[in-house]
Amino acid sequence: MTKVVHTSGKRKTAIARGTLREGKGRVRVNKVPVELYDPVIARNKILEPLTLAGDVINDVDIDIKVIGGGIVGQAEAARMVIAKGLIQWTNDMNLKEVFSQYDRTMLVGDPRRSEPKKYGGKGARARKQKSYR
Repeated sequence: MTKVVHTSGKRKTAIARGTLREGKGRVRVNKVPVELYDPVIARNKILEPLTLAGDVINDVDIDIKVIGGGIVGQAEAARMVIAKGLIQWTNDMNLKEVFSQYDRTMLVGDPRRSEPKKYGGKGARARKQKSYR
């Protein structure tokens, strides 16, 4: 039986689900190889945990499906999947420490969410102005 690890990551409204299995180091995000993923900023975000992990990645294939959110939110959710998955795959506390030192949001979700709009104004905090003269 082959070893398989399932992980998930969230950022704002983006949700990423990933599967790690034995392979040759292929990483796919929404069925697109990460080397071809656009835009470049998002691709670099996703590649960060791979460069930090080193040679561990060469015997693992990672498939990630991301839905919701925007470009950067999806990229950060995907990088969380990769980082968490590699730690579960290797059971290496040194790797966890490396990720945590570099950027803690790779392992721990950011709880900030957008505040809901309320009545009486255009946004969450903005209100209609009034003048008495």
